[in-house]
Order: sequence, then C-alpha cells, then structure tokens
Amino acid sequence: MQPSSEASSTPFPASELGRALLAYGEERRIAAGEARRELGLNELDARALLFVAENPGARPSHVRDHLGITSAGVTTLIDRLVQRGAVRRDLDAEDRRVNHITAIVDLDTPPWCALRAFDARIEEAVARMDAAEAGRLAALLDQLVASARG
Repeated sequence: MQPSSEASSTPFPASELGRALLAYGEERRIAAGEARRELGLNELDARALLFVAENPGARPSHVRDHLGITSAGVTTLIDRLVQRGAVRRDLDAEDRRVNHITAIVDLDTPPWCALRAFDARIEEAVARMDAAEAGRLAALLDQLVASARG
C-alpha cells in the first residue's frame, strides 16, 4: 500500500538541521554512557556529581530538586557518591541539621574528565568558529529549543 501523502513517506527528520541536532544528541548520549561505564556510575549519580561540581556547597534539597527525586533517593545517592570518594558532606556552621555537598574529585583530570569530555571537545570546536557565526547559531538553537518546549 502506498503512503497517503508525501510527508508520511519522508524519513524523519526531514530537515538537515533536524538530522544534525538529533545526531548531536545521540553522540552526546553515547559519550555520556561510555564515561559512566568507565567510571562505574549510573546516570543519576553522574548527573548529581556534575551538578554538585558546578554548585559547590549545594544542599541535598538542591540536588533533589535538580534531579526530581525523593528526599530518600537523594540521601541514598549522596551516600553512594561519598562512598566512592567523589563528594563530601560538610555540616553547616550555623545549623548542624544542614549538610552541604562538595565534589572532591577533579572533573578536569582523568578519569573523571570523561564525564565532560564530549562537551569539552564541542567547546573547542566552537572556539575555532567565527564568533558572530557561533552567536547566530546559539540564538537559533535557543529559539528551536524554546519552540520544542511549547
């Protein structure tokens, strides 16, 4: 049976830009998976570690909110990262009920740099581009992402 319209017979995505964006996302997903396997981390632990590294002294509730998990889940997750020697808990000097979480591994050195290696290579490629062109592409991508969110 023949497709009823030309649009339905067109491979998804139909545009070169759409194809390139999907390829970027897939390559980033593959690189992140390889890094997590190399480090022996699950996806949530890796995301938490990256968040804590970017937000030193974050409270567990900030990690919980960022990841969209339960309080019990974030406690277990942080316990795993502490046991791995990736983060530490520090008591708040003014309120001993409050913990602050800080990364104690250097995400810029092996083996931990694997978590950000793909993004670092992308940044290197962007740095070699014409700044005005990079700015236009960034604006276009921001617009596309905003449109896709609805």
